[in-house]
Amino acid sequence: MAPPSPAESREEEEKDDDEEETAEFGSIPYHPSAPSTELFDSSTTVDPSYIISLIRWLLPPSVKVNDDMQGQCGQDQKIVSAECTIDDINVEHGNGQKGQKLDAIDGSEVSLPQDPWEECGCILWDLSADNTHAEFMVKNFLLDVLLANLTVSESMRTREICLGIIANLACHESLKKHLFSTAGLIGRVVDQLFLDDSLCLVETFRLLTVGLQGCGALNWAELLRSENILSRILWIAENTLNPQLLEKCMAFFSAILESSEDVVAILLSPLIDLGLPNTLANILACEMGKLAGDEEIERGSVLDSILCVIEALSVTDKYSELVSSNRDIFAIVLTLVKLPDKSEVASACVTAVVLIANIFADEPNLVSEVYEDVTFLESLLEILPLVSDDLQARSALWSILARLLLQIEEIVVVTSSLQKYATVLIEKSNSVVEDLEDHQAEDSAEGDKELNCQKTANAKVTSLAKIASILDRWIAARSVAPENASGEEDEKVHRLLRYCIDHIT
Repeated sequence: MAPPSPAESREEEEKDDDEEETAEFGSIPYHPSAPSTELFDSSTTVDPSYIISLIRWLLPPSVKVNDDMQGQCGQDQKIVSAECTIDDINVEHGNGQKGQKLDAIDGSEVSLPQDPWEECGCILWDLSADNTHAEFMVKNFLLDVLLANLTVSESMRTREICLGIIANLACHESLKKHLFSTAGLIGRVVDQLFLDDSLCLVETFRLLTVGLQGCGALNWAELLRSENILSRILWIAENTLNPQLLEKCMAFFSAILESSEDVVAILLSPLIDLGLPNTLANILACEMGKLAGDEEIERGSVLDSILCVIEALSVTDKYSELVSSNRDIFAIVLTLVKLPDKSEVASACVTAVVLIANIFADEPNLVSEVYEDVTFLESLLEILPLVSDDLQARSALWSILARLLLQIEEIVVVTSSLQKYATVLIEKSNSVVEDLEDHQAEDSAEGDKELNCQKTANAKVTSLAKIASILDRWIAARSVAPENASGEEDEKVHRLLRYCIDHIT
């Protein structure tokens, strides 16, 4: 795969290789993708000598080639030694000179572009997504070369490429142990958190997130547990203007919450003490403000990533009450659910429904604050089709409806609000009917003992019973003034009542 040109890889090229460039948090570059399962079994064959040549071109000027270390492809393929030091100020290839030649895959020579280091680095970044190539790179001391570059280079682009390659290598479970066996590498990676370059931080967070998954997660957690590091992580998450970096920060928090109990014990408690819930609330409010400001950039995926972290925290032992008792989070989530146009934030609305259900489970008294909000009821019914394929979200939505309708049924007897609630139920009746039809087989399956299915069924029956009761009262009240009757409205009412009765009995 041909790598991108330097102009495509960064919005602004480095104007001086010796001058450190600080990227604004808002820039989003092109860079090679992380490994995917589709790439692991790639049938592409790359000449090993070509990979070694690429590694040699990445040698920084302050590192020399150790003649005692031989490559895998012949005596003439010398590579960097694991024992080489930054003080060895001799280089056989180094960064190379502009216009020099590099052996191609087929053995021919190709001319390198004006920045050969970046070109070679991007090729290795791409190739490191493949497990076979990645293992060969590690055997040939690529990690030592990358560590050397992270140590001596002041170029943000160089650091970004090095971190991207390391993150790709870490995605291969068999290679994770080599990151720790390369002395000084992990500590150097953690140091990159204190850079102010969003592109480097994106790759750093991607690497840390992978590190907290699978084997070796506890080692990563121990390295990150200091207050100085965790405070910096929270500061980055709350202050970045780069949506890609913000998503990577949220993925990092999610990795902690989904990790082993030992990792959660090491990292979550200090993050809570440093104000993680309030930080999440502030970030959520900021994102909602951008939606309200009608920004052109789509923020739906960013919003959903934030909500996923808050939702995961809302079901975490010892800390769930920190979410349910946070009125700012509750108010913002309600605002999100009631947005008139949910198409751009559909996934976020689904996550918000699960979060609201979790909050109601911890704080049932909050229902009394929203049950008179007809717009909230209407919005829930609008979201019902969006949760059709998500068992957890569907169960959550029906449980919210059950709690609301239980209280709504009580007030419609003694107040004049019967008409507005009945109108909403009738207008959104298609959503209810379609959900019942789509899930008729699974909802009526005998002997289904799954907890989520039982909860959904119980909440659904309660909700439908209350809907039927409200509609019956509305029909009775309307019979006093039959001139207000509408044929289409009557058809919807009786259709919804029929479905309610069929699913209750």
